[in-house]
Amino acid sequence: MRILITGGTGFIGSSLCRKLLGFNHSLVVLSRKPGTVAQKCGAGVEAVSNIEELGSNDPIDVIFNLAGEPIVAKRWSDARKRELLASRIGVTQAIVDYISRVQKKPACLVSGSAIGYYGDRGDATLNEESSFHDEFTHQLCQQWEDCALQAEQQGVRVCLVRTGLVAGEGGGFLQQMLLPFKLGLGGPIGSGDQWMSWIHIDDMVRLLIWLGENESARGVFNATAPKPVTNREFARALGKSLHRPALIPMPAFVLKAAMGEMAHLLLTGQKVMPAKALESGFVFNYPDLTGALEQVLGVA
Repeated sequence: MRILITGGTGFIGSSLCRKLLGFNHSLVVLSRKPGTVAQKCGAGVEAVSNIEELGSNDPIDVIFNLAGEPIVAKRWSDARKRELLASRIGVTQAIVDYISRVQKKPACLVSGSAIGYYGDRGDATLNEESSFHDEFTHQLCQQWEDCALQAEQQGVRVCLVRTGLVAGEGGGFLQQMLLPFKLGLGGPIGSGDQWMSWIHIDDMVRLLIWLGENESARGVFNATAPKPVTNREFARALGKSLHRPALIPMPAFVLKAAMGEMAHLLLTGQKVMPAKALESGFVFNYPDLTGALEQVLGVA
């Protein structure tokens, strides 16, 4: 197949590219820095800086839309919130416009979202049908998803992937936590009672490809492992895997002072289950945190 990937140079996107290349697919990556695509995504990957560069004579079969500014890279000023929204909606709308003008439509659009859609739901167990708490992350994801769903009007099958915390070597949330834990300075954040819904990068990439190939899959899918943990449980498991203590808590007021409104992401969470993926027969290679951490850290 000929596959278009946005966000292909990111942690998830580059892993997806390498996996797809192993299946001999032809890949096109939309990137603001096309010169970096070959190094990050693999030799032979076509790079474009604008979706207008895609000609109608060589149609796209599947689109993976993973583009978006990192949500935790900077404090959430009003300007930063607009950047986060524009980076997602702008690319997604460009994809929808591309689909509307080409004669041969892609079979499927697999478009990114996040479990932040649900907002702070405390200890409630959430599936794809669950309600939400109205806050910035929900509004961001809702608009992102609504934009992607416009492709259904063109007869394209759309899958929306609400991604949790992705654990993998060389990227993702785990890499930012390793140093303090390796130094024996890690521990729970705030109360430690908030839920962390995570997924191993291997399962993340396999789920994306599975959604692209599975003609019966459509609508929202939670991309999280079936065994979420509390932040305290996560800290304990990571410390054990590294053979380090994990007892030093990070007080909530310190995070709030350093991160402002964005600290809410770390002090609250969602207990999310991948109900639709499990019901549809998807099998997770890393369903429990201990096995996932051992693989990522190379201590299995």
